[in-house]
Amino acid sequence: MKLSQRIRAMREDHDLTQTDIAKILNTSQTVYSRYERDERTLPTEMLYTLAQYCNVSADYLLGLIDEPRKLTNR
Repeated sequence: MKLSQRIRAMREDHDLTQTDIAKILNTSQTVYSRYERDERTLPTEMLYTLAQYCNVSADYLLGLIDEPRKLTNR
């Protein structure tokens, strides 16, 4: 699964709107929607923030592993 698909799935799993996530990432809803549509590359800082917020590893969001791992260093 691609990063764009994973971030959308994680957002939906947390019952958040694109606007909610955009606020968390300090960006606009329009820019965030482009990440979900794979029209823009998600910056590393935002990947880090999403992983922390959703309490999953960046490896899961990037599609390197199939099972989400909870973060242990919080």
